[in-house]
Amino acid sequence: MIEFLSPVSIPPQDQALRQEVRAFLHDALAGRAPDLLARSWMGYDADFSRALARKGWLGLTLPRAYGGAERGHFARFVLSEELLAAGAPVAAHWIADRQSAPLILRYGTDAQRQFYLPRICRAEAFFCIGMSEPDAGSDLASIRTRARREGAGWVLDGAKIWTTNAQHAHYMIALVRTHGTVEDRHAGLSQVIVDLHAPGVTVRPIVDVAGDAHFCEVFFDQVRLGEDALIGTEGEGWAQVNAELAFERSGPERLYSSMVLVQCWLDLCRGQGSQDSATAVLTGGILAQMATLRSMSLSIAGKLARGESPAVEAALVKDLGTELEQRIPALIGDALGALAEPPADDALWRTLSYLEQMSPTFSLRGGTREILRGIIARGLDLR
Repeated sequence: MIEFLSPVSIPPQDQALRQEVRAFLHDALAGRAPDLLARSWMGYDADFSRALARKGWLGLTLPRAYGGAERGHFARFVLSEELLAAGAPVAAHWIADRQSAPLILRYGTDAQRQFYLPRICRAEAFFCIGMSEPDAGSDLASIRTRARREGAGWVLDGAKIWTTNAQHAHYMIALVRTHGTVEDRHAGLSQVIVDLHAPGVTVRPIVDVAGDAHFCEVFFDQVRLGEDALIGTEGEGWAQVNAELAFERSGPERLYSSMVLVQCWLDLCRGQGSQDSATAVLTGGILAQMATLRSMSLSIAGKLARGESPAVEAALVKDLGTELEQRIPALIGDALGALAEPPADDALWRTLSYLEQMSPTFSLRGGTREILRGIIARGLDLR
């Protein structure tokens, strides 16, 4: 059942992190063009991730025993918000830091924690998520990729698709079927950790309309995994994945994908001294919606901090957040088109062009709109 989201505020000690992060980003991102910054959490830069690790900002919520900083979810919210608002290239470490590490901490064995978590904190182990499959899309209950027991380990066969940055990642946490059939739906699903450099693994990047390649197809042909590849309990993969997706769907990355364009728009308005009512209505409308969604995202961070698993609430925030992210390029594009004299600002136009091409994907990644609305409907007892 979906619950009310109570307003929360960021504790002062976590809010204090914001200025240090901003100072770091001011230097680290100096000279990067806005259309590159607009790629943000799809922008891969391992050196940048290692620089964050040296600051102690990867694994921020993990215990010190595993290399983390043992900070709370609000500290991570502040860090994530500043990185995304500035357009920092965070793709290399993002999945590992956001959800693989918390998943391993919660469901992994101590040996798995000892091996993976310190490497994640040092930006030495990058992860991707193996969920969507050909002919199944985001319908995870239809997963056909299968891991079968053989000897002391597992043999993996199947394929994943739309896997973000698999070509750069060291490991995948894959949702696979370990018993039963597709007709069993959620029963019989488990999660395994796959070394993407193991024999039998093939990764094929998919080039998108912007010329980037952050999605991949991943094929498994008789891939041999050790006994310790299983994470959590065999057959409990569906429950584990839903807990994991609460981390993926609730954060600021579902609000700020068009933020660099908003900043370009604000810079233009300030530079031109725009004070007309149309500009005020557009800008105020975007900021008001963003502020509301940010408060909802913060409330979910509060639930995570209390040890809850707000999967339904996170789906709601992602659905609303991606809708706004998708609308922003169209709104600003229309406003620019209505100007009597379009601005000669190449950086603005390149950023707008990139986001207009990519914004349709915002509601696909992390679960399509249809999947999310099904989850919300179940949370409201409507299906």
